[in-house]
Amino acid sequence: MNPDLSPDAIPAATIAPRSKQPRLILQEENSAYPHAVFAFPPNRDTLGGTAYLIVEEVNILVDCPPWDEATQAWLQARGGVQWLFFTHRNGIGKQVKNLQQALNCQILIQEQEAYLLPGLTVTTFERELQLSDHSRVIWTPGHSPGSACLYCDRFGGVLFSGRHLLPNPQGVLMPIKTPKTFHWGRQQRSVQGLHDQFTPETLQVICPGANTGFLRGKHMVEQAYSALASATQG
Repeated sequence: MNPDLSPDAIPAATIAPRSKQPRLILQEENSAYPHAVFAFPPNRDTLGGTAYLIVEEVNILVDCPPWDEATQAWLQARGGVQWLFFTHRNGIGKQVKNLQQALNCQILIQEQEAYLLPGLTVTTFERELQLSDHSRVIWTPGHSPGSACLYCDRFGGVLFSGRHLLPNPQGVLMPIKTPKTFHWGRQQRSVQGLHDQFTPETLQVICPGANTGFLRGKHMVEQAYSALASATQG
């Protein structure tokens, strides 16, 4: 049975009071299966990070959302989660063990940061890994040693960039250097590497893993390839 994509699919009586519901930001209308992308509200356990759920034949959760019984029920109403992918070490959050146990999902992280998940069953990758017919993960080191992005070829091509690429206060997408940046030169080369493997036809949306408030409620950057081209100059 297809999952219910509507934000109000779970009866209100089953949901404990909490912050905003995840927001539907992308959806394929003309499809036998209801493919969609949801953005979660910022998670204080991941330093204000934004997590995403990709709903397809294999549901993929990108980074940890705010976790409670309501989130668990909401995810299960949409078919559960098969993969939990971490874009970088700060996307893990404090509730990852409870999340994996509740959803019985596989955890995926770049091999250099797997040591941060002791006692959990984890799948690692080196450079790239195909998760489904439409989604793959790409190692983009720089922000952290194991920083990585997820690319989904649906919706015109969507890149989930974690903190590798973020909007600045003006809403402009770019790599942002911080005191905790692992290697700025590698991060810049990783941005160029992404630019080299996509085209305007294969990359139309970027969903950043933080600073989404600077996007004025959109949770995504459109005309993504042009934005990525500009980011290579940053």
